[in-house]
Amino acid sequence: MGVGKLPLVSPTGLSSPQSTITHRVYLDVQINNQPPQRIILGLYGDSCPKTVQNYLALCTTGVDVPSTVDSPLNTSQGSTRSYKNTPLHRIIPSFMLQGGDITSGNGFGGYSVHGSKFDDENFDFYHHGGGVLSMANAGKNTNSSQFFVTFGTQSGLDGKHTVFGVVDGEESWEVCRFIERYGSGSGNVKGKIVIKDCGVLEG
Repeated sequence: MGVGKLPLVSPTGLSSPQSTITHRVYLDVQINNQPPQRIILGLYGDSCPKTVQNYLALCTTGVDVPSTVDSPLNTSQGSTRSYKNTPLHRIIPSFMLQGGDITSGNGFGGYSVHGSKFDDENFDFYHHGGGVLSMANAGKNTNSSQFFVTFGTQSGLDGKHTVFGVVDGEESWEVCRFIERYGSGSGNVKGKIVIKDCGVLEG
């Protein structure tokens, strides 16, 4: 659990990268039908190649969800699902925002490029500071498509969830903190918050 020093944290609470950023992706998030705001995430492809491969697919081409999988969420994508038109279904202030349920949209579904579930890749990095990007799961080796971003240090998650990236830049971090306002202690979201578009940033 953790292989190095704790990352530095900016005055605004944003964690610094804990590994080399190999890819940058964007999530254009719409809050209650307002113009979307962009969150840029840096991914640790060298340290977490399997997890990053999955996330990149979900941000771009999507993954093929078998017809045998219950997929009530209507994203207008058919059997190939990406993060596009999926909600941030759980937001807890001072804790995290969670999304990525590409099949149900409520936290009870998900699917990955590796199949229904895939194993925890490693626990090399810390949930230290805000903006840490990590895989949501339902226990050991149950990763699919759901992910979360921390609003602050959550050391109780270390050794249980795979950290594979970080919010890239203060501007994106400000968007995350704005989204935080729409959460609640129960995790229920105030209004409708949707990933309207997503993809990979070149260069």
